[in-house]
Amino acid sequence: MVGTEVMRKRIMVGMVAMIALLAAVGGGWYWWTEGRWHESTDDAYVQSDISVISPKVAGYLKDLPVAENEQVRAGTVLAVIDPTEFRQKVEEAQANVVAQQAAVARIDSQIELQRAMIEQAEASVGSARAELTRTAGDVARYGKLIDRGYVTRQRFEAANADRQKADAALKSALAAATASHDQIAVLRTQRKEAEAQIERARAAVALAQTDLDNTVVRAPVDGVVGNRGAQLGQYVRAGTQLMSVVPLSDVYVVANFKETQIGHMRPGQPVEVDVDAFPDHALRGRIESFAPASGSQFSLLPPENATGNFTKIVQRVPVRIRIENGDPLAGMLRPGLSVVVSVDTRAEGMAMTPTGTASLSPFAKAYAADAR
Repeated sequence: MVGTEVMRKRIMVGMVAMIALLAAVGGGWYWWTEGRWHESTDDAYVQSDISVISPKVAGYLKDLPVAENEQVRAGTVLAVIDPTEFRQKVEEAQANVVAQQAAVARIDSQIELQRAMIEQAEASVGSARAELTRTAGDVARYGKLIDRGYVTRQRFEAANADRQKADAALKSALAAATASHDQIAVLRTQRKEAEAQIERARAAVALAQTDLDNTVVRAPVDGVVGNRGAQLGQYVRAGTQLMSVVPLSDVYVVANFKETQIGHMRPGQPVEVDVDAFPDHALRGRIESFAPASGSQFSLLPPENATGNFTKIVQRVPVRIRIENGDPLAGMLRPGLSVVVSVDTRAEGMAMTPTGTASLSPFAKAYAADAR
């Protein structure tokens, strides 16, 4: 009886030992064939390029046609700022354009009038020149006749005075003609200035119209409205955060791997993503890129290691993972969800050239072709 009990215990111990041995062998085999090629971390989260919606102009909110958690498309109106003041500024700027155009028209009329005055001045020059010629002829004739006593000296002196008057009148007419020509140049310069004022006024119209258009705030991308903090009638300034638009169709995962894990990781390698919120379904993804520095370097106070009490701490490097298209769970992910990722480092991914630049390996080229 005792021998049977001892034998039974030995058999049980042997079976337990065999099971333990088989488990160890199986575990070792799995590690050798699979486990040693996988790098995993639970320091990973779903993220998205969230668009923070802010107005470009200040004013009172007149309308908020979207609600919290509402699905919107790119171009959907999210908020409307009271446009009354901005519309008046557009009308004022347009009126200024009309005024400047009228100024150009007035200068054109002045130029035409000045051309008529130039013709008049040139006619006066011709008349003064003819008068000078006539009086000069009289002086010459009277000069010859006075020696013979045919004319009196008083007559000769009167003719000479007339010649001097004609000479002065010619000089005055020439000066007036020159001034008339110079006035044309002045008017043309004024016209150029008025044309520049028109362009300036048109630019003011465009700027005012842009401000008017900016009173309507639209969604920049497809997504879901969230974090809506604005209320009707609220006065907002340019840059005030009104709400956010989350593009749920374009989420990705950021996994913070230890620096000791990334040695064999490359862009393009396959990743398995387990979402805590959906434990019954694993997503497939690919490594898209690596952060240019560890997470601590981008913190508000980066660590200073050049100190006497240095303690080595394993750093973590953010790795961006793109979720493969077509997964039914992709549209249900929300930024901030916790995930566990596992990278299969057996795949070549992105090969590195001797110069330090990346070139696509055959595996990565096949992945890129599938993505297209």
